[in-house]
Amino acid sequence: MNWRINFAVSAVFFGSLCVLQEAGTTISLHPPTVSIPTSLFGMHIHHMLRGAAQPTPWPAIPFGTWRLWDAYAAWPWVEPEKGKWDFANLDKYVSQAEQNRIDVLLPLGLSPTWASARPTEKSGYSPGYAAEPRDLNDWRNYVRTIATRYKGRVHAYEMWNEPNLKNFYTGSLTQLMQLVSVAYETLKEIDPAIIVCSPAFTAAGGIPMFEQYMMAGGTRYADVIGYHLYVSPGLPEEMVGLIQQVREIMTRNGAANKPLWNTETGWAIQNKQSVVKQALSPDEAASYLARSFVLSWASGVSRFYWYSWDNFNMGLVDHDGKTLKSPAIAYGEIQKWLIGARMDSCDTDANGTWTCAISRDGGYRGWIVWNPTRTLNLTPPGSWKVKQVRDLAGKTDPMHPERPSIPIDPSPVILESRGG
Repeated sequence: MNWRINFAVSAVFFGSLCVLQEAGTTISLHPPTVSIPTSLFGMHIHHMLRGAAQPTPWPAIPFGTWRLWDAYAAWPWVEPEKGKWDFANLDKYVSQAEQNRIDVLLPLGLSPTWASARPTEKSGYSPGYAAEPRDLNDWRNYVRTIATRYKGRVHAYEMWNEPNLKNFYTGSLTQLMQLVSVAYETLKEIDPAIIVCSPAFTAAGGIPMFEQYMMAGGTRYADVIGYHLYVSPGLPEEMVGLIQQVREIMTRNGAANKPLWNTETGWAIQNKQSVVKQALSPDEAASYLARSFVLSWASGVSRFYWYSWDNFNMGLVDHDGKTLKSPAIAYGEIQKWLIGARMDSCDTDANGTWTCAISRDGGYRGWIVWNPTRTLNLTPPGSWKVKQVRDLAGKTDPMHPERPSIPIDPSPVILESRGG
């Protein structure tokens, strides 16, 4: 198990589990022992080629992996009519990824209206897109055509998108399994090295269907288990319990040793043009983003695709596609804290303050600290030998002997020893 709750007074509740942290209650996660890779930091980009008044330029903040969803790259856009292919957008995306040395995760899914089993049925997109394809041979041909065209260039594929939501999938679980098994076998025939990610169910509401899928044998057709760990409008800390539920289902169904990828999660964020209901302020969003990446790694998630860079309601940039909000700066800063480091521990104290310790070769040690619900003062132990404090904007302040305590609030800071 990746986490442990030590009860002193009461239960702790995350997501769909009971989480009231009262006096004496602590939480201890058990992070992976390997160094944190660049590939942890995934991204979505929506308007690079079309769909906006002006295309989004390549992000000014680095990232490691790119999921091509809501980017006009799924089946209806590459084969809008049977046998008539349009690779213009997808070719440009793959070339752009190669130029920037970014790995692509390409979701396979949605049925074009011509191929749909229910072509007039409503969906989150055009009619018929959420239905399973009428003929599995059309699906097989689509998968084979894509995998053949991008062999050696696209190394990871994902099966469908959020199949527990009717906007995206209206077929049965049995039909979903058929789609996944055909795609898996086709992909592996073309290139055995391709990484296949399972269908990504979403939020706490997707847990029952995810469990049914895994019990039906879903683990056979996946190298990686995907899930969308949405807890919005809740706190990032609620992801911990949801991750644990997912991992427990994986363990019960023979997938304990498979990687877990969060292939989509984000929150609504305010922008200059409009304010979405329940949207976070940019500074709140920066805090949520940093906490979600730290806690995801500590809980055993090896990739996290943020949603998204330039979405009008959830983007890290404003509507122009290039004006950075503070969470975009935080996305770059948290990478500096984590990539290449080892996370040695990640725990709360009885006050609910999280401390996640990291280290690097050469004697460097750091402690990422925050409290999700309040502001309080923290006096670091003398053994930490803290030299400076860094915030999510990259600003540093030296630690002074005459000022032994520092304020802690929902926005993480890192206390650095600068040892070795």
